Parts: sequence; structure tokens; C-alpha cells
Amino acid sequence: MNKEELKEKYGKKRVPHEWRGTDKFTALVTTFFGSGMSPKAPGTMGSLAAAIVAYPMALLANNLLGNGAELILCRFCCVNLYFLMAALIVFFGAIPFVNKAMRDTGTEDPGWIVIDEVCGIFMALTFVKSGAIVAYPWILAIAFVLFRFFDILKPLGIHRFEKFPRAWGVMADDLLGGFYAGILMVPINIAINLFSV
Repeated sequence: MNKEELKEKYGKKRVPHEWRGTDKFTALVTTFFGSGMSPKAPGTMGSLAAAIVAYPMALLANNLLGNGAELILCRFCCVNLYFLMAALIVFFGAIPFVNKAMRDTGTEDPGWIVIDEVCGIFMALTFVKSGAIVAYPWILAIAFVLFRFFDILKPLGIHRFEKFPRAWGVMADDLLGGFYAGILMVPINIAINLFSV
């Protein structure tokens, strides 16, 4: 994404309390319980809220499911089915809410819609074991930074996904950004496994 596109997307003036143009439940979902209502950096706040929520999710998955929620690809690599399912449920579940919010407020991908960032953070954690997240919570900070990098700069074709119609474009670019961040989490997961043996 070039400077003009970044300025157009993030430099535009936001109408305060724009989310009030839709119903309360839709606003609650699309702003991820109000984290997107932050006047400064709503996408960062939404991503941070998702990373915070990911810790008790990992704790729950680890305690209830153990390794049963992980598809082991090799000794050091896995697919965390729990976070993969969470990302996909958020992705498909958010589509009608995002469409409604944009239609009600007459906006196109406003900054206060941050449910897409939640989807991206969950996808970024797809290649990390729940037990590793519980044992090393700083992994969440790395996933957060990597995801925000891909979400803001949109390299490797991510910006093309924004061109999908309506809510699909809002959600798809963050899902792909989360996937790229997740791929970069694999070596971190491998290092944790190597040094904790």
C-alpha cells in the first residue's frame, strides 16, 4: 500500500460516535465490545483487546482440550484448531453485522469497525500451541505486532482483498494478514519448543 492509499484510509477525518447510526448490538459486535470506539488508533485498540481475550481462550483450550485442539504437523509445528475455528467463526459471523453497520451509517470500512482485527489476531495464533501461549504470554505481544504490521502496510497482495465487496473486503484482508503473521509465528513456536525441552 502506497503513501497516498495509507493517507486516504487512515488520514481521513472520522465522524465522532459514527457507530451510533446503527443498533446497539451491531455496534457492540463490530466495535468488539467498544474497543473500536477509541478516538485514537481504534484498529490498534481492537487488536489489543483481541490479544488480551486470546489468553483466557488459550487457557480454556489448554485446560479443557489439551493437545486435542491441535493438529500436529511435525514435532515443533502444529495447527491450533481452536484458534483457527475462532477466526473462521468470527470471520463468517461478522459479515452480516459489518454489512449492516456500514449500511446504517453510510460508511465504507470505517476505523471503528474492529471485528476484522479480532479475526486477524485469532488467525495469527493458529500456528501456536495453546499451552505455549499460557506458558509464555509474551507470544501474544509478538502476534499483535506482526499482525499490525501486515494490517497497516498490507504487503504481499493483502490490499487486493480490500477490494472485495462490502464486508467481505473489510474482513478478508485481515484474515490474510493474520495468516501471514501466523506463518511468521511458526519459527517462534519452534524456538520455544527447542529451548523448553
